[in-house]
Amino acid sequence: MAAIGLVLGLIAAVYLGLALLLLVFQSKLVYMPWAKVEMTPADIGLDFEDLRIATPDGQTLHAWYIPAEDAAFTVLFCHGNAGNISHRLDTLQILHDLGLNCLIFDYRGYGQSTGRPTEEGTIIDALASRQWLIDHKQISPDRIILFGRSLGGAVAAVTAARIPDTPSAGLIIESSFTSVPDLGARFYPWLPVRFFARFSYDAKTALQSVDCPVFIIHSPDDEMIPFEMGQTLYAAAHAPKRLTEIQGSHNEGFIEHVALYRSVWKDAIQFITRPK
Repeated sequence: MAAIGLVLGLIAAVYLGLALLLLVFQSKLVYMPWAKVEMTPADIGLDFEDLRIATPDGQTLHAWYIPAEDAAFTVLFCHGNAGNISHRLDTLQILHDLGLNCLIFDYRGYGQSTGRPTEEGTIIDALASRQWLIDHKQISPDRIILFGRSLGGAVAAVTAARIPDTPSAGLIIESSFTSVPDLGARFYPWLPVRFFARFSYDAKTALQSVDCPVFIIHSPDDEMIPFEMGQTLYAAAHAPKRLTEIQGSHNEGFIEHVALYRSVWKDAIQFITRPK
């Protein structure tokens, strides 16, 4: 009996230790910033403005504005949790080829942006970047498309929910999750993730307050964020809305299947400008 008690005690200690590690290092799992800017849009032949955007709480964001000739809409690009803006040049090229202006920014603590990332901080950063488009480029809110990939999808959804009086042209969410606790529970079903969760990023709830066309992109092959979460986000959104499938893995699908990805973006723009 003593041996059984010892084994059970060891199991409980290991379990508690893993739970505490999850609590302590949670931020490292959510945010994986890269300081060095590897390339710029100029390296792929795109003209751009290198920007510093001030936030209301005193941070300075590094951002790029890539104009397109005679663009009717501007995309505000909220990227995923890893790297920085220099790791999204392939997407910037696609958006430019489709005739869209784009403003991509680094969250605080990413790339050359100041500060450290926090959940509320990333939302403040997105709102400040959107306001920069309105103030400095005189772009009407109904000509701004909020676009977020992975973590950025949740950032974009919460941002859209924060601006009910000045809705955007549309919201595009790619390969994103319903909430951080939901995703964590899928990765670590044997740990009390929901109890220890310090982050929310509740995109599902946010979508219930979004008053613009919603276009959701997700791959059934996504090994990191299950396709079912894309379906749940679609169900949470108000009409007009659409869910469209792409192919490939979470981080490579939009690169390996670029022709399909371009086609999906064309459909997204048509849907947002003429929602059914």
